[in-house]
Amino acid sequence: MSPSRDERSASQPGRPQGRPPAAPLRKIIHVDMDAFYASVEQRDDPALQGKPVAVGGGGARGVVMAASYEARVFGVRSAMPGFQARRLCPELIFVHTRFDAYHAASDQIREIFRSYTDLVEPLSLDEAYLDVTAPKRGPPSATAIARAIKQEILAVTGLTASAGVSFNKFLAKVASDMDKPDGLYVIRPEDAAAFVARLPIERFFGVGPVTARKMREAGIATGADLRERSEAELVNRFGKVGRHYFRIARGEDERAVSPDRPYKSIGAEETFASDLKAPDAMLEALRPIAERVAERMAQADLFGRTVTLKIKHQDFTVHTRQHTLADPVHSAEELMALARWLLHTPGPPDRPVRLLGLTASNFARASPATVPVQLTLGIADLAPAAPAPGAPKA
Repeated sequence: MSPSRDERSASQPGRPQGRPPAAPLRKIIHVDMDAFYASVEQRDDPALQGKPVAVGGGGARGVVMAASYEARVFGVRSAMPGFQARRLCPELIFVHTRFDAYHAASDQIREIFRSYTDLVEPLSLDEAYLDVTAPKRGPPSATAIARAIKQEILAVTGLTASAGVSFNKFLAKVASDMDKPDGLYVIRPEDAAAFVARLPIERFFGVGPVTARKMREAGIATGADLRERSEAELVNRFGKVGRHYFRIARGEDERAVSPDRPYKSIGAEETFASDLKAPDAMLEALRPIAERVAERMAQADLFGRTVTLKIKHQDFTVHTRQHTLADPVHSAEELMALARWLLHTPGPPDRPVRLLGLTASNFARASPATVPVQLTLGIADLAPAAPAPGAPKA
């Protein structure tokens, strides 16, 4: 009997193509909600169901934060300028963000996760790793647990999720993206080598568009091509991350699912489909980035005193601007206030911007402060500062 659509795997069950490793295997699930922000909006407003929806700004300087699957058919993607999205899909419906609704749904989902295991590592509001090697409840099968989790999420929130099941985090992450939306994909130990060998290099988690292009220029198009290269060659071509590429080409990933992993910094960044030129558009694009950073700080109960703005231009040159505060930053609003100041100090970028990122570091473990961030900047307010004479622009 062939597998049903929601539980596909790298090969047919019962047809092993190799011998599993002798060492005890972990059971890892990666759960990724389907078009999360847009799906919440469609759930809460029946008039949006079945229609192309974008969450974010639809004006000339707005940016798409999330797109429904109906919008993705037209090529609409997150981080795309609003005007471009409208050009691709004239019927596109823009809705404003409602982070309170997204947080509420995320809390319900995480409660379901933690009912099965304490080893839950959230990556954002809409995705997480779970180690169910020794589950608190449910069957011993990780595939059955993943299926049960999907069903409970749908029953409780009305939202669909996709899940990947394997014996390490890398493979589980890749698997969750194989059969979206509402998919369940399993990569068994005996199938891992063949699965990775035929995987296009663009599907490797952690290989971005620029690196993928460099790999293809070097004759690396699939996992099989990557596996043929020595660790020394990969390090020489790609730096220290080459060691990571060498391991994942062999399906190896020893990282643990870590609910309380130590952080040196917490950040997020976004590469844009079209370069941003106007400072207002850059600020609009920074808002969802700030939301992700604030949410991750809250999850870790770590709040940074130092905030760094990363700016990458169309020629791939990178500049950073950094400021350290007397008190930690706790919220997206505070991050945005500082991001606005950093973007304009000493002056806004004078070249098109391909990528923006925000990172918090120099952590304190504390409850949110009541002192507004602008009081700790050492400047009168957060209005754009005048550039110093001769100061370069990013």
